[in-house]
Amino acid sequence: MTFPDHDPTLPFGPSAIRAAATVIAAGGIVAVPTETVYGLAADATDAAAVARIYAAKGRPSFNPLIVHVADLAAAQALADFDAEALALAEAFWPGPLTLVRPVRAGSGIASLVTAGLDTVAIRVPRHRAMQALLAESGRPLAAPSANASGGISPTRAAHVRASLGPDVPILDDGATEAGLESTIVAGRTILRPGPVTAAMLAGVLGTVEQGPDAPAIVTAPGQLASHYAPRKALRLNATAADADEWLIGFGAVAGHDTLSASGDPVEAAARLFDALHRADASDHARLAVAPIPADGIGEAINDRLRRAATR
Repeated sequence: MTFPDHDPTLPFGPSAIRAAATVIAAGGIVAVPTETVYGLAADATDAAAVARIYAAKGRPSFNPLIVHVADLAAAQALADFDAEALALAEAFWPGPLTLVRPVRAGSGIASLVTAGLDTVAIRVPRHRAMQALLAESGRPLAAPSANASGGISPTRAAHVRASLGPDVPILDDGATEAGLESTIVAGRTILRPGPVTAAMLAGVLGTVEQGPDAPAIVTAPGQLASHYAPRKALRLNATAADADEWLIGFGAVAGHDTLSASGDPVEAAARLFDALHRADASDHARLAVAPIPADGIGEAINDRLRRAATR
């Protein structure tokens, strides 16, 4: 099986995985789901393939990519792990945690992946589609979110197609589970909050700290001040919609749509980008979103919303 020309999308299955691995082996790119969002994957050791990711997304080359590998042993072949990093990997891999570690000499990772830094952002995903593609391709896969750079992250195949156009092959395995990109940690510093919360990390390390929102030097994905952004202006902490606004509710704030009518932050995280896509496609001129409590995974939701509202 190969990806059809008229709509290069295949449903998850063994033949689709083989087709996707063939694209990877030829230096191409494939959109594939993880437990967080859909990623745009290419062989992380092939500089030309990685360049195709940047070109498809319109992504600035100073913004590094996350490398996905099958297991901890594969990660250790590419990067150096100290005792704390090993403890985090053993606690949260496979899963939505990315570790920024010193890249090993001779790892073969293309310098475009690391944006020329001496560190690499690496994780072991849990999703069956990405794990199957890693196994079939036998390559470490660089895979940022499968959308135009700075736009709303994709949690469904339809989001990928709408953002990246008709030509990108997509491995479709339905909606993603977590709906937010992975937590990124360097040492004890959280560079990007995500599904693995600060409290969960502190349970392993004892103490953690939050890195700067918009550092002068970008060392990991998701650190740009403006990111995850809809086309329309977005107002935060809204309890009612203005006349020209599409309101995304939460809890007691109903809105035109809701992240969680019951006020469940985990449900809200899973629905966030899907709701932003629907709102951006509405006939309203502006968007608004209800207040989200900042504890637990709410910290990651609010991080994405702050960057989405920055213009």
